[in-house]
Amino acid sequence: MLTWLDCPRQYRLRYLDVPRPAPRPQRAHTTVGTVTHNVLRDFWDLSPDDRTPQRVSDIVDAQWVPVGFRDAEQAQRWRERVRWQVLAYLRSLGEQRQGRPVGTERTVAFTSDRMAFSGRVDRLDNRDGELVVVDYKTGRRAPTEQDARSSLALALYAVGAARVFRPPCTRVELHHVPTGTVRAHQHTAESLARKVAEADSIVRDLVAAQTEYAAHGADSALFAARLSPLCAWCEVRAHCPEGSAYGPEKSDWAGLPGEDDVVPDDGPRERDRDE
Repeated sequence: MLTWLDCPRQYRLRYLDVPRPAPRPQRAHTTVGTVTHNVLRDFWDLSPDDRTPQRVSDIVDAQWVPVGFRDAEQAQRWRERVRWQVLAYLRSLGEQRQGRPVGTERTVAFTSDRMAFSGRVDRLDNRDGELVVVDYKTGRRAPTEQDARSSLALALYAVGAARVFRPPCTRVELHHVPTGTVRAHQHTAESLARKVAEADSIVRDLVAAQTEYAAHGADSALFAARLSPLCAWCEVRAHCPEGSAYGPEKSDWAGLPGEDDVVPDDGPRERDRDE
């Protein structure tokens, strides 16, 4: 859904065209995000007695893939950075890291008037009988409370978690692993209903677009490129003449803090897993 809002052309290229155009190779900041998520997933699978710094370090080494970096030196430096960031984040959890979540990377789902939603939650906690959605972030910018409040994906996760696991779920949290920052929002039944209605509205537009695509294919005017600074980061820009002409593509490592490229506030976009 979020891809459609960003750019109808990108949505068409990624989800409708057959054969699907090949995306560009993975960027370094995506590697960092994926490895961080995988390490935290594996950490929570360990028994509490086995959750030691050495085991976390071993998991980082096992999960690491040096993809998207400028050279071997940069890749090694970022492996060490991910290692200490994850360890610092876990230490910041205190006694909470000895508990066991309801699930990690668990699929939650529900149906509404217009959609059958399914999404994967990074971590789902049970705190005093209520479920809490935890979403990890690894980007350059620490999230704000407004990010937690406005996130469509987090709200839909909360609705799905309550439907699947039954305990109420109204609290959603964004955990920025590099800084240990936690930003939360406490939804109400009314605010969650508004988010479901928002998603239903997007799905209605998507169904209309898919019908248009079936009738007119790639020539449909509904799939015009939405030009913006995000074009510099788009993984399918090679298949979009307008996006390619909009400006130069960012380097594979431009999304890493402290590296060569200066990154504006509007890029790169850190994706939720269910777009």
